[in-house]
Amino acid sequence: MSEHDIVLVGARTIDPETSLDADCDVAIDGDTITTIAVGGSTDLHGAREIDLTGLVLAPGFIDLHSHCRDYPSRALQVCDGVTTALELEGGESDVDAAYASVAAVGSPNHYGFSASWALARMAACGLDVSAGLDAFFEHINAADWHRALSATETSAMLDGIRRELADGAIGIGVLLGYCQESTASEYLDVAQLAADEHTATYTHVRELSRPDSGLFGAAEVVTAALATGAHMHLCHINSTSTRHVDRVHALLARGRDQGLHITTEAYPYGAGCTGIGAAFLAPKNLVNEAITPEDIRYLPTGERVASVARLDELRALDPGGLAVIDFLRETDPDDLGFLTRALLADDTAVASDAMPLVAAEGGGDVGWPIPAGVLTHPRTAGTYSRVLRWYVRELRVLDLAEAVRRCTLVPADILSDIAPDMARKGRIQVGADADLVAFDPENVTDLATYDRPTRASEGIVHVLVSGVPVVVDGVLQVEERPGRPVRGARRRQQDDYLPRSTA
Repeated sequence: MSEHDIVLVGARTIDPETSLDADCDVAIDGDTITTIAVGGSTDLHGAREIDLTGLVLAPGFIDLHSHCRDYPSRALQVCDGVTTALELEGGESDVDAAYASVAAVGSPNHYGFSASWALARMAACGLDVSAGLDAFFEHINAADWHRALSATETSAMLDGIRRELADGAIGIGVLLGYCQESTASEYLDVAQLAADEHTATYTHVRELSRPDSGLFGAAEVVTAALATGAHMHLCHINSTSTRHVDRVHALLARGRDQGLHITTEAYPYGAGCTGIGAAFLAPKNLVNEAITPEDIRYLPTGERVASVARLDELRALDPGGLAVIDFLRETDPDDLGFLTRALLADDTAVASDAMPLVAAEGGGDVGWPIPAGVLTHPRTAGTYSRVLRWYVRELRVLDLAEAVRRCTLVPADILSDIAPDMARKGRIQVGADADLVAFDPENVTDLATYDRPTRASEGIVHVLVSGVPVVVDGVLQVEERPGRPVRGARRRQQDDYLPRSTA
C-alpha cells in the first residue's frame, strides 16, 4: 500500500474526454494525476487527504481569453475555478518579456501569450510598443496606425509576428475590429503566416460601420480559413455577432462541414469591455452597434456617459480608459435569447475576456484583498460560476457534464496542436496534469455584478494547480503561486527563418 502526495476522496468525478461521470477517489503525486479509483478504494491513501463528498471534481477551467496580468485579477479568476488563463486575442509584442513579468510576481494559475498583430502593426508604423499591451490602449485611436500599410511595413509586421512565434507565442492574436483601415489582403497575409507556421489566429472580427457588421466580419474569417487552410478562431462571438449570432453560427458550421478549421468562444454577459477610444465607439458608429452613449460606463470614474459631447471628451482625454458597453440587454427577452444561444452551438468554448482592475480616481495600486471601489467587468470574477449557475442549474440549457466539457476539454483541444502542454490539461486521467476544481453543483454561483464586479464566486470549494492546493475550503491561499508558462511549440530556431517580403 503506497502513500500518495494528495488523495481526493468521494467526489462525483467528470472527465469530458472519456465520459467518466462517477464517484471516484483520485490520487496525485507531484503535479500529475497517478491513480483514479472508480467507486473509491480503501487502499488509496495520501499524505494529505481531502474529502470531496457532495462535490463535483472537474478538470480546471481553461480560459483562452484573459487580459489579466496582475496577481489580484488572476486570483479572482482562480477563485472562479480557472487553472489556466491565456492572453490570446490581444497577444504581446515581446512574449519572452511578458512571460518573465508574470513569473517575477508569480501566478496562482498557468499563463501564456499569443503574438500580437496589433502591436506588430503599430511597431511597423513607427509607434513605440515597448509597454506591450498597455501600448495598444495608449495608441488605440492614433492616426499613425489607422491606415493601410505599405509593402515594406507589411513585411516588417509579418517578420515581427514570426519572431514571436519562434519564441513560443501561442498563435497570433488579431484585434482586427480596432483597425478598419487594414486591408483584406493584409488579413490574408496574417492567416497565411499562421498556416505556414502550423498555428492559429484568434480574431476580434472587423467592424464594418454597418448594423450587420458581425456577420460580415465572421464571413471574412471564414474566407481566410478557406483561402489559406489556417486554423481560425473567432473571439467572443456573443459580443461581435450580437443579434446576428444565429446566422454567424450557421455560417461557421457550414465552413466546418467543408473541412475548415474554425473554432469559437463566448461568455455569458450582455456587456463588453474595452478602451473607450476604440473606433467602433466613436459617436458616429454607435448607431451601427444599436447603442447610445448612456449604454457606456467609463470605469475610471464609474460614470454612465451622459452625452455625445462627454463621449468625445473622454475619447480624447483617455482613449485607453476602460469602459463597459451594453451591447445586448439582459432584461430584454429577445436579446437574452441571442446571448444564451451564443454559447449553445456545438463545441463553443467558454472564455471570459477577463479585464484588468481599475482603481477609482485617486486610488493607488490594487492589492489583495481587493479594496472597495475597484472596478472591472464582472466576467473577470464570475464567468465560469455564472455558466454553472445560469446555464446549468437555472435555465437548464446545458447539462453539467457538457458545461464542464466546454470549460475544459473544448479549449484544451482548440490548442492541442499549437501548445503541447494542453494535451495534458482539460482531462481527469492518469498522466494528466493535476489542474483540478471541486465545486458544489447546487450552490456554485457568481457574485460579481456590474456595480460590485470584484466579488469572488461562491461554491468553488477547492482548486489545485500543478497539484498545489490554491483554493482550500473556498479560501484563496495567497502564498501559493504554482502557475507555469504555457508556450506554443518552437517550430524553428530564431536564426533559422528568413525575412519574407510581400512586395
